[in-house]
Formats: sequence, C-alpha cells, structure tokens
Amino acid sequence: MKKLATPLIVLAVFLLDRAAKAWALRSLYGRSVAVLPYFHLTYAENTGVAFGMFSNSNMFFLFFSTALVVVLLLLRRRIDGHGTLAAVGLALVIGGALGNLYDRIAYGFVVDFFDFSFFPAVFNVADSAITVGAALMALGMNGREDRRGGAPAGK
Repeated sequence: MKKLATPLIVLAVFLLDRAAKAWALRSLYGRSVAVLPYFHLTYAENTGVAFGMFSNSNMFFLFFSTALVVVLLLLRRRIDGHGTLAAVGLALVIGGALGNLYDRIAYGFVVDFFDFSFFPAVFNVADSAITVGAALMALGMNGREDRRGGAPAGK
C-alpha cells in the first residue's frame, strides 16, 4: 500500500468519528431519535470498551488504548507486509482507537450513538472502524492475500 494511504485512512476515520461525536453531543445529548423502526440515534456515555462492554473502566481502557496504538504502530511494517487488507485494517483500527482515546481524555467517557434494536449495545464510528479493521487484519494476515496486496494466494 502507498506510504501516505495508511496515515490518510487513520486521519479520515479519526475526523469522521470526531465530527459524528461532535454532532451527537450537540444534537442528541440526553435523548434518542428514531430513524427507522429498528434504528435510533441514541446519546450514550460509555466508560467501558467497544459496544459498552466492561463499563466503569475508563482509566484502564485509556491506558489499554494508548498501549494498543503504540504496539500497532511498532508492528505496522510487519502487518503491512501481509498485504492491502491487513494494512487497511490496521489503519482502521488505529483511527478508531485514536477516536475513542480522544473521548476518554477529553470527556472521561466515549460518546456512542448508533442504536440498533436487535443489537445489545449503542456504538459509534470508531467502534465500527475497529471492528471492521480487526476483521480485515485477520483476513489479510490469514494468508488469504499475497504479500503484494493482490488477488488471494493460490487463485
């Protein structure tokens, strides 16, 4: 992947997450708005980790998120070596982690607002990027893609 692509993806995820959370803080604070019968925009303050798990652990996850970002940056070349899927996944995870880390430092909690009635937790753009990014990293590092980021190996 091109050298600038990873930082640009990280920055795009971070800025999209910040913009969405700023909007949620301004427009949704303390309320829920029905968008579809099964989808609401619901303001929530999360002191746990992605999707509301382990609530009231903000300090632990502040340190954990910082350590995660540092480790991923240290392993970046190795992960990027697995191809484009892994590299894009890494960028999504870092961008999402930085978005939630910003909230933990600035507010003492993470702002969540996506609320699907069939899903047990409210979440945000950063959580989505982390989840999709982790899946892409797993696929990319599982040997499904050649080292140049092209077609799946053996196909």
